[in-house]
Amino acid sequence: MHPRVITACLAAALAVPAIAQGVRIPQAQAVAPAAPAARSPAAGPQAADYIVAVVNSEPITRNELTNRTERLRRQLAADGASLPSADVLEREVLERLVLERVQLQFAREAGVTVDDLAVAQAEDGVARQNSVSKEAMYRQLAADGISPAQFRRELRNQLVLQRLREREVTAGVKVTEFDIDQYLREQQQQRGGAAAPLELNLGHVLVSVPEDASAAVLAEREARARRVAERARAGEDFSALAREFSDAPEAAQGGRMGLRPADRYPELFLQSVATLPVGGVAGPVRSGAGFHILKVLEKTQAGSAATVVQSHARHILLRTGPQLSEAAAAAQLADYRKRIVSGLASFESLAREHSQDGSAQQGGDLGWSTPGRYVPEFEAALEGLRPGEVSQPVVSRFGVHLIELIERREAKLTPREQREVAREAVRQKKMEEAYATWVREQRARAYVEYRDAVQ
Repeated sequence: MHPRVITACLAAALAVPAIAQGVRIPQAQAVAPAAPAARSPAAGPQAADYIVAVVNSEPITRNELTNRTERLRRQLAADGASLPSADVLEREVLERLVLERVQLQFAREAGVTVDDLAVAQAEDGVARQNSVSKEAMYRQLAADGISPAQFRRELRNQLVLQRLREREVTAGVKVTEFDIDQYLREQQQQRGGAAAPLELNLGHVLVSVPEDASAAVLAEREARARRVAERARAGEDFSALAREFSDAPEAAQGGRMGLRPADRYPELFLQSVATLPVGGVAGPVRSGAGFHILKVLEKTQAGSAATVVQSHARHILLRTGPQLSEAAAAAQLADYRKRIVSGLASFESLAREHSQDGSAQQGGDLGWSTPGRYVPEFEAALEGLRPGEVSQPVVSRFGVHLIELIERREAKLTPREQREVAREAVRQKKMEEAYATWVREQRARAYVEYRDAVQ
């Protein structure tokens, strides 16, 4: 569950919904998930509102369409994409609104809901992914006319659609050994021909800057970051510098962020290292979180890397339902966490006693895993932990988890592990195709009436 960007292109109108943790907030302009938008403060007076379409008796209004179209237009312009004509853009946006209405209506009828806890978790994830505090994130969104309530409402909608997708499509997707063989052959052909997607392993040092820092504190932190960058460029051990100076979660691993597809890094990082060779150092570069120093540790094409960063973790899972809400499960796990951190109980003993997962007998031990093995919420929480740390309660489609990262290692993939990585890639592709088909089928069954949508 690692899809990233929302409404990045017009094709998104027929694509799977963006996962809440994948929302990107550019520095220059806040971008929220597509939602019925509040009018931007910068916008001029709006015409009287009226209905432009009806989806199964639920209306879509002119102001809603106009605001959504303007937001997508700004997003496309910021991404450097060519803009279609105003009529084409508006019609595409209207169709996306129709598709969203159809899916959300189906979800309501199917009883698919999302608790406040999951929304708060997604909210934290968006801020963390964009390296800003929630307060800074909402200031950026407010500059684009998006209120906290509106943003949370859309996060909830995205999570509902994500759960709907898992319910209606995921279980029916099967991956055969033939599918894996074909995928591996295609990857090999790509490596021999057109360039495969870029993968990067970056070293990272973050010198954090507190919210509302004084000018003196800001200057001191910037000077510290510059000294670290100069020492890194002079050839000092970057891992040692990260352990000594970095405030980032990966400091304990010497600042190594792990080999991953380039699009899983923040845009700021990619822009900073775009022209650097392996061994090159960038920074300090400024973000809402502070000052970053980056070193290119590895740069390779997807499929050619021999090693990955693996995680060894354990968890306690409480399954939710009519007898146990997500909020109640989270409160119970928060109590377990308090007991573990204070030394009153061990993670293993609590997992054996309370976990509702097959790993309970092993004290919750999940063994070593490669990136992409777990569902996105679990994976995101695991990536943010240092060895020995225990997460806050994490909501996923399976229930609510408490996660402990035991250790990380860089390991060469065995042939069997390479096939498992390929299996997950094929599975994701099939899920996207199956969901797109399912959405089209629901759209065909819906009653949609258009009322002079484009003026």
